Amino acid sequence: MLADGLQPSVGLPILFFSIIIYLLLGDYIRHSSLRKVPGPPSFALTRYRLAYSAFQGHRCATIHELHEKYGPVVRVTPTEISFSSLSALRTIYGAGSGFERTDFYRMFDVYGAPNLFSFRSVRDHRERKKLLSHAYSNQMILNPHNTALVEGKVAQYINFLRTEPEIASETFASLHYFSFDTISEFMYGPEHGGTKAMVGNQQDRNLLYDILHPSRRRLAWFAVHFPAYTKWITTRVGLLDRLITKLGLLPMRRPFMYSGIRSHALRAFHSMKNGGPEVWKRYSETTILGRLLSLQSTTGLTDMEIASECADQLLAGIDTTSDSSMFLIWALSRPENKIYQDRLRAELLTNLTFDPTTGVPELKSALHLPYLNAVIRETLRLYAPLPTSEPRSSPVPVLIDNHLIPAGTTVSMSPYTLHRSPHAFPSPLTFNPERWLLPISSPPSNTPITTTTTKPTYTPLPTSSPPNQYFWSFSSGGRMCIGLHLAMAEMTCLIAAIYGNFETGLPKNKKDLHIVNEKKGTINTNSEPYYLSIYLFINQSK
Repeated sequence: MLADGLQPSVGLPILFFSIIIYLLLGDYIRHSSLRKVPGPPSFALTRYRLAYSAFQGHRCATIHELHEKYGPVVRVTPTEISFSSLSALRTIYGAGSGFERTDFYRMFDVYGAPNLFSFRSVRDHRERKKLLSHAYSNQMILNPHNTALVEGKVAQYINFLRTEPEIASETFASLHYFSFDTISEFMYGPEHGGTKAMVGNQQDRNLLYDILHPSRRRLAWFAVHFPAYTKWITTRVGLLDRLITKLGLLPMRRPFMYSGIRSHALRAFHSMKNGGPEVWKRYSETTILGRLLSLQSTTGLTDMEIASECADQLLAGIDTTSDSSMFLIWALSRPENKIYQDRLRAELLTNLTFDPTTGVPELKSALHLPYLNAVIRETLRLYAPLPTSEPRSSPVPVLIDNHLIPAGTTVSMSPYTLHRSPHAFPSPLTFNPERWLLPISSPPSNTPITTTTTKPTYTPLPTSSPPNQYFWSFSSGGRMCIGLHLAMAEMTCLIAAIYGNFETGLPKNKKDLHIVNEKKGTINTNSEPYYLSIYLFINQSK
């Protein structure tokens, strides 16, 4: 019997409404101890307020605006607090901090198995990283084999620009071809999964279709905010699947994001696995998969754990490198940034020797050029390929910036906000590579840029400088991006080769799609492909 004589016709709607309210506000009620943390009430009441900004593509910018209004500590959902100070950065992400990744990262499990990126436990992550850190060390990335791999792929890209300029100048796709071909060979070797998208293999190019499709961001949003629904609706088959598709209920058109690449990665795993111990040993020093297979008997890793690890690193190495390179080319191609392109080219042509056949410089020499490095760092600062929050939680209560954070509370920081600190980066929305440099000699402003100067004009800022302290594109601490040195090698060699051989400019016959919001400095890598025309640059000194 319903209390107080309520009739079912009245009681059921009240019960239903109460359940809805609890689902929306339950987190706020359970985390009332956070009520003193600064922030707008609408964000503290329900996680769907920030989810709405994320759906619009403004999550990073919204959190940054909250920090500008409320300070370095902001409650952005009922259960999450965002920080923006260096002290919080050291507390949360420093080596030995004890903070673990949240369940958010489980969406990055592959084939049902966790990997280095998705591990919650610090111990599990540490043990897995021991198996991989040497292969990704700077020493190994610059060994003869990997140097030849990077330089060879850059040579293919330069040839791609020369022989198929109409295709290659669509940089969103062509740079994905470059990064895909490079990371796939690094992971699996040329015979067991290395792709050939740059040289025209249409099957390999098609594997990227689901990455290039604009609707992928919508699928990612549903996977984060409605994981059970997304898993259910994307795994239906038969009549129900056809009905769901016809009604337009799928968050993304098929093929789903990364499905083609994950299938390719699994085939690559089985290809090498079936080769036996002799094949594993042969590739143990030159590929990640060969290394893990050769260690399988001593580590106890299952087949799917190894396959998951390799597939995740393959996926991580595609978007990040290609998007960063695209933003760099786009930034240097803007008329107001022509002076930076000219100064970069002057440094390249003064200090590097380009192979007369391939047009590629020596990777090791390019890595020592301060202006080139500054251009890359400024791109990663302003247009970070992964600008969003990196959530963590502590198993015990912890004091961060004078706020006692209960155990299990999600805390986070983002490169987007750190990289827009006016203290570290005056005029933070302005693309200015020279903020990373100290001038040694500076010619008068009206002096033409030439390639005859033999003495360097700039030296890098010291590591203790505010810009370097706030630079966080690769995270920090024990969870720092393991592929840092490979990514920098790829971008350095590629950009040096492009601007040692070509000029880039905004096309007059194609629409500028405004991938950057000038007011907020936000970026959208999932819009339509962005076009850049590549103009041949004649090196007069050769």
